[in-house]
Amino acid sequence: MKSAAKVLGLKEKDETHEENGVLFWVNKSGFPIDEQTWERMWDHVAKIHPNGHDMVRKVRHGKDLPQIPAPQAPLSFSPTLSIPERLKKIQDYMKELQYNHTGTQFFEIRKNRPVSGLMECAREMIREALPIKCLEAVILGIFLTNGMLGVERFALSFKTVFKGHIHRHVVLGISHGGYYGAIGMSRREDLMYKPMEFKSLAELVFDFERCYMKYWHSVKKVKVGLPVIHDQHSYEVINWKALMVSFSKSDRKELTRDLDSHARRMKSLSKSWTSGPYAALKMLNTAEATRDLQPTMEGRASPTRLRRSQTLAPQSPMAVRQRSSVGSSDVDYQIRI
Repeated sequence: MKSAAKVLGLKEKDETHEENGVLFWVNKSGFPIDEQTWERMWDHVAKIHPNGHDMVRKVRHGKDLPQIPAPQAPLSFSPTLSIPERLKKIQDYMKELQYNHTGTQFFEIRKNRPVSGLMECAREMIREALPIKCLEAVILGIFLTNGMLGVERFALSFKTVFKGHIHRHVVLGISHGGYYGAIGMSRREDLMYKPMEFKSLAELVFDFERCYMKYWHSVKKVKVGLPVIHDQHSYEVINWKALMVSFSKSDRKELTRDLDSHARRMKSLSKSWTSGPYAALKMLNTAEATRDLQPTMEGRASPTRLRRSQTLAPQSPMAVRQRSSVGSSDVDYQIRI
């Protein structure tokens, strides 16, 4: 009995003191933060602040506290702003949100969710302005580039090995006017944003490989998806891996051939997605997305209206099979580089 009480006492002591050098746990119980965690955090602040509990009371009971500034999402652009300049503004906004170094997943991102559900996640990211990781950045990038005529977006995923450990990373590949680039989020500056200056998809992928080599990572596999529909209300599921190339089993010529062939395939699909009535649909959805987020600074936006996709591009049986094989676990995309 006495030993059990001793163990319980040690457990309680451990929960109120350091664990692995951390003085308190911010997200031990997840979000929203529970009352016990809040009290532990405030207690810690009172201990280390010169004014102690007086400062805590002043803050907790203050009615005229200054509003904490949040990064402003680029929801609209000047017509004179070029596509590369727009993408740079989107990337700068993502960097303002900062990289999520914690182990907590703030937003529920499942890759097998329809586009409409993922776009609601993007709206939540903008409202909460919390740090994000690579997969969240891809979804946010899709949302912020919706409606840009002639711009096609696709998932670009990497599997690398460093000291025997496997790492996974994903960015949002961009094609426009015959050039390729990327936006995203990473701990490394050169493993997320790529300006629109690459003349082929292969050049873009090989540039990522070159940057990985700087950090002693060996690229094993690269997956390339298909163009993502611009209809934010679509029930379609994003194709994340229409092409998979193995760097360990193919030489540079084979890799270039496969990547260039896939780029032509994406281009042929995008032709029906950038002209005619679908172009008008893009513009309509962009206006709706901007309007939905206008109340963000004063409160939560109104629920998003859903409707079925008006996709004009037919899907092949192979694409349908590939889409259905996508797993729902995204833990692998917690990149460590």
